[in-house]
This record gives sequence, C-alpha cells and structure tokens, in this order.
Amino acid sequence: MGCFASTPKDSGGNRRKPTSIGEVSVYVPGLRIPRAVDFLQSLGDQLPKTLVERLTALRTRIVVMANQEGPTITRTRRKTQHGGSTLLDLHQALLDYLPVVLGLTKDGSHLQFKVQFNWVNQEDEEEETEMSNVWYEVLSVLHLMAMLQMSQANLLLLPRGSSDGHNHPKVSEENRRTSIDIFLKAAGYLDCAVKHVLPQFSAEQRRSLPVDLAEGTLRALCLQALGQGVDIQLGMAIDSSKATLAVKRRLSCEMVKYWQQAQDNLMNLPLANGWGEKHGLFVKWKYVEAKVLLHSFSLALILLSYLNLSVPFVLRYGPFL
Repeated sequence: MGCFASTPKDSGGNRRKPTSIGEVSVYVPGLRIPRAVDFLQSLGDQLPKTLVERLTALRTRIVVMANQEGPTITRTRRKTQHGGSTLLDLHQALLDYLPVVLGLTKDGSHLQFKVQFNWVNQEDEEEETEMSNVWYEVLSVLHLMAMLQMSQANLLLLPRGSSDGHNHPKVSEENRRTSIDIFLKAAGYLDCAVKHVLPQFSAEQRRSLPVDLAEGTLRALCLQALGQGVDIQLGMAIDSSKATLAVKRRLSCEMVKYWQQAQDNLMNLPLANGWGEKHGLFVKWKYVEAKVLLHSFSLALILLSYLNLSVPFVLRYGPFL
C-alpha cells in the first residue's frame, strides 16, 4: 500500500543546481525540502482535532524553516550565532515532530496510508517524490536530521582565523571533538533508517524511492559520517606527541574501510543533477586520501622497525659496508 508520484526534473521547483560549493570539510548533498501537507483534509474525521492541529503546527514549522535554511545550507559559511542556531532549531523541530508522526504507524494503523507526503529531491532525476505512506515521511525526516548534523559538523570544521589576525586559520580542538559526536549522531540516524524504517517498505516500494533515500545512498552517508569521524580522530592523533605510529595506522585502516564501503555503495546508483555527481567525487577523493595516509604510516612503521633492528646491530658490530 502507499502510492508514489514523481515530478519530472524540468517541472521547476525548489531544487538548487550546485555550481561552486566553495570550501567544505564535510560534503552534504543538498537538503531534501518538505512540501506542505493538509492533515485536516486527510485526517480531520479520523483523529481528535487537537492532534491534527499539533501535527499541522509541527510540520508547518519544519516546512517554513527548511525552505528558509535550505537555499543557504550548502554554501560555505563560517559558523555564526545565527547560522548555528538555525540548524539546531530545525533539528529540534524535527525531533519534536518525529514521535508524533510515528503515532500514525501504531499497531499497523490504516492511518499511515491516509496522508500524501511530498518532498523535493536533490540527487534523484525526479524533482519531487510523493507517497501516501507515513514511513516515507519518517525516512525523509531521519535523512534530513542526518544532513543537518553533517552540515553542523562542516561549519565547526571550517578553519577560522584568530581574533588578532596574526595566526593562520585553524580548527579548535573543542570543535573537532564536538564534530566527532555529531558525526556519530548522524550515523545513528542513518543506521536507524536502514535497519528499522526501510524494512517497512515492500520491495516494489523500495525501488520507487528516490535515489536520495535508496539503501545504497543511506548506507554510504552513514559510512561517510563514520569515516569523517575517524578522520578527525586521526588528525588529532597526528597533532599529539603521545599517539604512536601504530595508533595512527590503525585509524587510517579504519578510514580506508569506511570510505571504500561508502564508494562501493554509491557505485551502482544513478546519482544525478550535480549534487549526486559531486557526492560521488567527494567520496572517491576521501577514499584515495585515506589510502595515501595508510600507505604513509605503513612505510613509517616498516622504517621504524628496520631502525629498531639495525641500530643495536650497528652499535655492536659496526656500520654496514
């Protein structure tokens, strides 16, 4: 049950065509924007008026905020009090809405098929996808929550100069530590979407989902979040005099694993419209970067092992001839 409807990409809408995305530390493939929904018409005679009004108020707030923030979220911006709080406010609005809309799925309720939910895509060829299934709404909300978290991490990880203007731009250790927690939270949302929400769709319905919400895309984004979290840990280890080469190599091994799996998940998806293409290139670049780091630390460990063996030999028997 639940019907899909897609709007062709030439219909005109809220999808933004990426040109130069500027400096980024975390690539976010655009934000899917929700369209307005008339809960009163669909559920007015099925639910108490107060509950319908609450659903309407919560989702209207999300629609307004997402349409305001969406056009600027993918631009490179320094973290500001206004920009940061806007992300947090939208994320909180989604958190408030999610348990209420999940109530429509309770005990297999027939209400989950009563409302048509419509979202603007970013990586799919189709401009919009509409479906009369509340699980489509839940999946879209979790995806948006994850993208907001990754956008927040991007703002934290963009280098900033000191107030006196004498030092080179850098990322504070506090921001790096905070971003690791944010990446884990984003990965958790996406993991929940894959393990607990996608199974609610039939095989036919899954094939009709936009590529933005395809299992491969969700898994790739989850792995990207985990990979970028390890990337930050590795950067902190490199800056620390206490971290051993073995620790750095282990972290680089984890990075290679995450980015390779992310690339594998995206490989056969029809990513389109600029956002998807840039997303694929970003993951490929991070995978290559991770492999270079792993190779460097592996060579360093081999060299260190050689020195540990050769130095005692030289001290005892003299240099090699």
